[in-house]
Amino acid sequence: MEVQSIRFCDRSANVDLYKLQALLNKSAFWAIDRRIEDLRIAVDRSEPVVSAWDEEKLVGFARANSDGVYRATIFDVVVDCDYQRLGLGRKLVETVLAHPCMSRVERIYLTTTHQQSFYERLGFVTNDSTTMRLDVANRLKIHQ
Repeated sequence: MEVQSIRFCDRSANVDLYKLQALLNKSAFWAIDRRIEDLRIAVDRSEPVVSAWDEEKLVGFARANSDGVYRATIFDVVVDCDYQRLGLGRKLVETVLAHPCMSRVERIYLTTTHQQSFYERLGFVTNDSTTMRLDVANRLKIHQ
């Protein structure tokens, strides 16, 4: 496979949601069975959205949200299992970070389960002091 033939796109309108769903089901244990309707909302409300293509095959994806100045979060970085270890994940993250919505942000967050060393090689550091979450079940308890 020729890595040089992979093209990257930072336009969310170019993402085929069915191809994205198939990529997530194949290569992202944490995103299996996401619904097309929910993927549409997530992609539409994210910027930047970066995709990697081998001709018409979606082989990589990443998205982020940012206020453009202070904080941003990177989500859903995934590379097709058959295309891993070729530098595509690095290029996806670098493309997200270089986007105008992200380039000035002072602090960028992400959550990862098993890929800490990959992100550390890109300059991310483990942050135990500020990571918190509110799950839907707990959020519902607040309103009871």
